[in-house]
Amino acid sequence: MGSSGGIVIELRFHGRGGQGAVIASELLAQAAFLEGKFPQSFPFFGVERRGAPVTAYTRIDVKPIGVRTSVTEPDIVVVLDAGLMRSIRVAAGLKRRGLLLVNTDGVVSGLDAKVAARIATVDATAIALAQGLGSRSTPIVNTAVLGALARASEIVSLDSVLQAIERFVPAKQEANMEAARLAYREVKVPEVVAA
Repeated sequence: MGSSGGIVIELRFHGRGGQGAVIASELLAQAAFLEGKFPQSFPFFGVERRGAPVTAYTRIDVKPIGVRTSVTEPDIVVVLDAGLMRSIRVAAGLKRRGLLLVNTDGVVSGLDAKVAARIATVDATAIALAQGLGSRSTPIVNTAVLGALARASEIVSLDSVLQAIERFVPAKQEANMEAARLAYREVKVPEVVAA
């Protein structure tokens, strides 16, 4: 799976248009790059419109990455809108003992009973709204989700996420950085669920 013998980490982001899934994927890649890693980030668009499902992918390795395909067996799946779990099999292909991070204010439901992953949750919507990111109908949760991901996965540090936000997010930088900090503190990361 890895390229050139490296240990590649593959992520898949599921969101809706306007929530920032593609930007989250890109910012994660930038955070990894700041740590001297080799990232790759790219989106997959179906119907390009606000509210439509969007998928984005990120790969991170310690060596250059040669593969350029979509991520079908991710180590980590990030769900920016838990409502997608009713219509999309977000955990499809998720590796055993992988990580599923879901933006929700409650319990994760709608998962295939065979999913054997650590399931982390964070109320990124409430955090984003409290920081004035987006609107009630379309909260922009990407930076909050990245803060939670930094803690739940430890693939990049919170400091690198904050640096990436500072360098590559032109609007509401401090609000976005605070959203990442709050989500880093508030994410709930339980142990592995056995299948």
